[in-house]
Amino acid sequence: MSYSVGQVAGFAGVTVRALHHYDTIGLLVPSERSHAGHRRYNDADLDRLQQILFHRELGFPLEEVSALLDDPDADPRAHLRRQHTLLTARIEKLKKMAAAVEHAMEARDMGINLTPEEKFEVFGDFDPDRYEEEVRRRWGGTDAHRESQRRAATFTKEDWKRLTEEFDAIHRRMADLMAAGTPADSEAAMAVAEEHRLFISAAHYPCSYEMHTGLGDMYVADARFTATYDTIRPGLAAYLRDAITANAVRHLT
Repeated sequence: MSYSVGQVAGFAGVTVRALHHYDTIGLLVPSERSHAGHRRYNDADLDRLQQILFHRELGFPLEEVSALLDDPDADPRAHLRRQHTLLTARIEKLKKMAAAVEHAMEARDMGINLTPEEKFEVFGDFDPDRYEEEVRRRWGGTDAHRESQRRAATFTKEDWKRLTEEFDAIHRRMADLMAAGTPADSEAAMAVAEEHRLFISAAHYPCSYEMHTGLGDMYVADARFTATYDTIRPGLAAYLRDAITANAVRHLT
């Protein structure tokens, strides 16, 4: 039995465009074609797609996924065991972060004393008030939250515009590295991750490497943050998270 590209996209939760790209680069070439030349995928193709998506979720770049899957000496069961180990480790890390690390969102997500018109001018479509109740519930009373609110209370509209522009510039530099295919654990990406951490520390609250790693995990775990970053470039939230983690590891070890 074979399936159309649209059916496979629906099964796997990926876009048709992504499947076309995987075909173009030779990562997932459908085993069959219809009489009209349309792609048709069989069960073996679906198994390979599942492996691709597992590796992508774990942060492997496409070229590395291709090399792993096409290794003639690779054991498919060993692949699955390795993926299970990596996923389990990530789950445990997130649990520990949630229990042990006191996060603090960027100050722009907290009590910002601007009029609605000024907020739109400064933040565009981003609405910081959406997060205020959750911030108080999750991090109210922490030193980082108190310090961020203290600094936020002193900022003018011009301060917020300047800080937002500077932070956006950091995100664009990270997105450019991602677009160029630069690995998240490269010196260049880690340097921008360190710039990201230092910006938070200078503008909002002291941000340790442990706290920065927690923020990176939150960018991926919280769909609202993921959407904010992925609007800049699809996949940026995960790429930024990985660069932050790599930067923290190199400093803490």
